[in-house]
Amino acid sequence: MTDKFLDVERDSWEPVLLDPPAPEGGMWGELTAEQDEIRRRAREVAVTHLRPWAAHWDETEEFPFRSLDAVKDAGLLDLCIPEEYGGQGKSLLEGCIVVEELARVCLSSAMAVQPYLNGPWRAIHELGSDEMRARLLPGVADGSRHFAIGMSEPGAGSAGTDLRTEIRKDGDGYRLSGFKSWMTGGSVADTIIVFGRAPGSQGPYGIGAVVVNGRPEGMSEPHVDAKMGIRGVAECSVRFEDVWIPAEDVLIEPIADSKQGAQILVNQFNPERCGNAAMCVGLAQGALDATAGYLRTRQQFGRHLYEFQGLQWRVADMALDIELGRVMMWRAARSGTAGFPDAWQTMLAKLHTSEMVQRVTNQAIQTLGARGYSRRWPVERMFRDGRGLAIGGGTVEVMRNMLAGMVLGTRVSQRRG
Repeated sequence: MTDKFLDVERDSWEPVLLDPPAPEGGMWGELTAEQDEIRRRAREVAVTHLRPWAAHWDETEEFPFRSLDAVKDAGLLDLCIPEEYGGQGKSLLEGCIVVEELARVCLSSAMAVQPYLNGPWRAIHELGSDEMRARLLPGVADGSRHFAIGMSEPGAGSAGTDLRTEIRKDGDGYRLSGFKSWMTGGSVADTIIVFGRAPGSQGPYGIGAVVVNGRPEGMSEPHVDAKMGIRGVAECSVRFEDVWIPAEDVLIEPIADSKQGAQILVNQFNPERCGNAAMCVGLAQGALDATAGYLRTRQQFGRHLYEFQGLQWRVADMALDIELGRVMMWRAARSGTAGFPDAWQTMLAKLHTSEMVQRVTNQAIQTLGARGYSRRWPVERMFRDGRGLAIGGGTVEVMRNMLAGMVLGTRVSQRRG
């Protein structure tokens, strides 16, 4: 067999992605005919429209609007929006299946699509007024509204209840003042859910959330932070100075002596954490796809690489790690009530998959050797992209703390004193 990766005489090579046959057994057999058709459609748009541009988004750090258009044209962008707001009304599981297939070839594109399937609109649907839902959700369904979340601050990352942004009552509305950082996709968002607190409140008390539309007076231009991976969807920082928030844009009223907002703050991330886990699984599967294609093609010592037992075992371990992640992610996506997946199942899936994707992409690089390390081959990009998934949406350390608290029946405070 000709080595498709290397022409020895010219000392040059071209990357070739060899897609394995679509898996039909195991978990895939659990899908309904409709769900399987959704998966196949997502795979087709990923291979045909997203994969050719994946390196471009990474190199240029441009937002992948082209990918959004392709997913919309495939009838997948509005998949999970309730029918009364112009969507198809599918479940969180269908949304996770789609982002998994997209992440298999381009994580930046999957991250751009994620808000439409598993993102902030779910908080609007579950917590917002009838008027707010009717005003905001149709724009998500038709792809015209771009959502982001403003929660993290320079002094409030994992310690989410340490946020200092204020939501101050002013007449029949509120004033928003503070600084938000690490807003994924915030530079292109026209609708941002911003978490803040009532003046004078501390810790878990007094937390609320408002919806900021467009670029109102008092909101700074987003400052984009260059980053290691997922470079097509930037992180940004924004300052708010006495931004007027009308009463109809208050999602969670900040009540100084109430902890209700803090609990909502934690739970509203769970759909996105399921999507995060799905992207981890998809990205890892893409790395395994590339590894399997390489092993079937490359020869050393007069034999194909797939004939070496040590590499066979490595591939088996990668596949096992991925399948365990998929089991956990599907279980989390199917769980829960009131529109939010079960916290225990979600944190298990998020923790396992965000560490699993690092193991799998690292093994892929080692298997491909110099070609895995080269930027001409997508595995290097996959490795960089996967690293950020263990940070965003809750770090692996925070997931462990929360899981341990559930096991022990008590949450041990990490605060001093």
